[in-house]
Amino acid sequence: MYGGDEVSAIVIDLGSHTCKAGYAGEDAPKAVFPSVVGCIDQMDADDDKENNDSETNNNNVDSNKPKGKRRLYVGSQALGFRCDHMEVVSPLKDGVVVDWDIVDSIWDHALKDCLLVDPKEHPMLLAEPSSNTQQQRERTAELMFEKYKVPALFLAKNAVLTSFASGRATSVVVDSGGGSTTVAPVHDGYVLQKAVSSSPIGGEFLTDCLMKSLESKGIVIKPRYSFKRKEIQPGVFQTVDVDFPHTTESYKLYSQRVIASDIKECVCRAPDTPYDESAYSNIPMTPYELPDGQTIEIGADRFKIPDILFNPPLAQTIPGMDNFAEISPSVRGLPQMVIESINRCDVDIRKELFGSILLAGGTASMQQLKERLEKDLLEESPQAARVKVLASGNATERRFSVWIGGSILASLGSFQQMWFSKSEIE
Repeated sequence: MYGGDEVSAIVIDLGSHTCKAGYAGEDAPKAVFPSVVGCIDQMDADDDKENNDSETNNNNVDSNKPKGKRRLYVGSQALGFRCDHMEVVSPLKDGVVVDWDIVDSIWDHALKDCLLVDPKEHPMLLAEPSSNTQQQRERTAELMFEKYKVPALFLAKNAVLTSFASGRATSVVVDSGGGSTTVAPVHDGYVLQKAVSSSPIGGEFLTDCLMKSLESKGIVIKPRYSFKRKEIQPGVFQTVDVDFPHTTESYKLYSQRVIASDIKECVCRAPDTPYDESAYSNIPMTPYELPDGQTIEIGADRFKIPDILFNPPLAQTIPGMDNFAEISPSVRGLPQMVIESINRCDVDIRKELFGSILLAGGTASMQQLKERLEKDLLEESPQAARVKVLASGNATERRFSVWIGGSILASLGSFQQMWFSKSEIE
């Protein structure tokens, strides 16, 4: 089906941590918001209120979509407000959609609230994980055509889009996102499915490690909603704790993770050599000011946390990460995953793959990660291979490389006949 030139397509990339949406042909997504949603079971909420006023409430919660007795709050703004009994739930598990209601509400938020478009008028390009099953794709297409009535649709693999974003048809894409890290070789615009490898270590796992590590040192991260700051003299603040008994555990954890991930992004950097307790014990400390005003000093953790990507068993040395022990033997470090993936590919293209290893995703924009990966690969790869790890200069492009690839692809003239329409699906 030919899409026509004047209508711009919409590109949506629903990742494990954030959802990116925007118009094809632009250089960055217009809307970026968390992929988790707040959800209040109406049962809980009704117990708290008298029944008479919960009746009036149910009429005007249209924007928040009461679905089978639960209300969903989507977007960073809605999640930022603390509500009683609000659970924070994710629609994805290991990169695959498990809760379609939530995905539906996320798309709805992206199209209607953020981009303010009518989905009936724009073709849709959706990014999907390399591990997506046929069943998932059918369900996606069904939702898009039946509910949103989109004129045309295209599903593209994450790795392929990243590859296009850097202008290559053949490469190994190391996509390190919030929920997992995936290594996928792409050849001539197709993912080599048999060689894809993934590990459960992503940004959120590292954030958890950092939180546990700080807790073991006695540092408590106070979520933003749990205190008020008063200015008693100019420039001097006093923190007053506020108590909310009905806050759910998952919301508290979500709020702490927001802060911990900011600490991680600010101070962490991948060490040049494998992390070694004795070498890093007297490293200079880096200060970081928490939202409640206390300043913490972060030392060896700056290097230890990112090194878990390269050496997963390191996570077991962190107090409180014991539940990781069961899965750790199967989890490999980044360099091993890359080499393993390349070795599962055809002999003829291995040399080319070693020469273009692309970093994508939020976790991959960690400082020094590229240099460290290149160094480790040089040590472990065959002598003849010329290893080149490529990552775009700025962090925005790295974080959104999947979306940017989609934007490039959907705006190509030669791509316009690739859309499939509802009639073709049927």
